[in-house]
Amino acid sequence: MLLNKRMVFKTLLILGIMGIITLTATTVFAQEDNDTVTVTEDTSGLKYIGAAIAVSFAGIGASIGMAMAGSAAIGAIVEKPELFGKVFLFVVLIEAVAIYGLLAAILMVL
Repeated sequence: MLLNKRMVFKTLLILGIMGIITLTATTVFAQEDNDTVTVTEDTSGLKYIGAAIAVSFAGIGASIGMAMAGSAAIGAIVEKPELFGKVFLFVVLIEAVAIYGLLAAILMVL
């Protein structure tokens, strides 16, 4: 499957926006508390939102990668069955992305 320029541009645009949002949120939450200002809001729920974002983006990325690599892997195995071991390794490495997102979410919640 060939990627056209429009699809690549949209993907890079979305990733850029997500990066800007992430950097903005990081600098906001990294600021030190001022002793004269009392915070009355409970911000403990934000860690669950962050964990949900980590799992969802990792799952979406892994599913897109699995769709692209899985279809190519099946085509390669049909033509040359001896490539099964190599193709299986690539599919497992893509699935590891989703597992890393899950581990990051678990560490955020703890």
